[in-house]
Order: sequence, then structure tokens, then C-alpha cells
Amino acid sequence: MEPASAQTSPNYLDDIEKAAHIVRRANRVMVIGCSGGGKSTLSLRLAARFNLTYLSIDRDILWLPGWVERDKAIQRALIVEKIAGGRWVLDGTNPSTFDVRLPRTDIVIWVRMPRLVCLWGVTTRWLKWIGRTRPDMAPGCPEKLDWEFLNYIWMFEKLFSPRVVAALEQHGPDIPVFQLKSRRQMRALLDLLGAPA
Repeated sequence: MEPASAQTSPNYLDDIEKAAHIVRRANRVMVIGCSGGGKSTLSLRLAARFNLTYLSIDRDILWLPGWVERDKAIQRALIVEKIAGGRWVLDGTNPSTFDVRLPRTDIVIWVRMPRLVCLWGVTTRWLKWIGRTRPDMAPGCPEKLDWEFLNYIWMFEKLFSPRVVAALEQHGPDIPVFQLKSRRQMRALLDLLGAPA
């Protein structure tokens, strides 16, 4: 019999071709990771390639106009409602709802880029969308960049990744998890999937 820790470890995949094989057959994909890493871009490309409904936690669940956060109970109810659908890609991390999301998920793609890549990503995104709301964000939430957000990104791996790992272990130890740790690796996955670049 395996020790308990081995039974509850996330089911990490090392083989990009195996990950691509699972994604091709998946009906429900969770894309998680730090802001600025490219999870929304990846999610939108997967949705387009495989005709999946694109769901964004930021756009569809978390935020109301003016960067007002919805009540936690309403957020949870919305997530339960949205993931009841048959085929989707869900863009967003928030491990507090992994208990309802992971049981409905075929594969998790963790966009786990270095923090400098994430900081570069949010900075270039801010410059592109400054004063406007990007399509994967809730209406009435124009692009912003402040020290609190930058600090969140800087500390994500130290403070938030352990929470993600713990939630994966607790709520989805059998769900395959594939980590993308570079832009090149992300492009390679999209190439294997034939997804729009």
C-alpha cells in the first residue's frame, strides 16, 4: 500500500505530448497561474481551437464594474452554475473554489512562468489597454497597474503556489496537471494542438 502522501500528490505530467493528447479529448480544462503569465491568452486559444466555452473568473465571476468584488457566496454560486455546462475552458486560479471545480475538470494547465515574465506580461498588457477594459476582464474594469498588484505577482510563487498545490492535492489528486514554465513550452503545446498562434 502506498503512503498517504503519495496517494494525495497532484498528478503532474512531464510529457508535453501526453498533455496535448489529454487536452485534445478534454471537455473541461482549467487554466491556472499567476497574472501576466499568459493564462487568458492560452485559454482563449484553446477555446477557439476546440470550440469550448470560454469562462473567466475575473470577467464572469469575481469583478463588478469599478473593480468591486462580488460577495464570496455569490461568486461560488456563479462558479457552480457556469461549470455545470458540458464543455468549457476556465481561466482563473483562486484555489478556494477548487473543491467544486476540480471534480468537473479533465485536465489542469498550470501556467507557471517565472515572476519576471509575469511582471513583463502585466506591464505590456497595461500599456496596451491603459484606460480601457480588455475582453477577458469584467465590463467597467479598465486596465490598472499598482504596487499591490505588482507585489502580488512578485510574491505569488512563495505565498500562493503552496495554496494551489495543497488544493490540488486535496480536491483533485487524480486530475492530470501539466505545468508550462516558459513561453517556448507554451508555443510548443499550441503547436502540438494545432491551436491558433
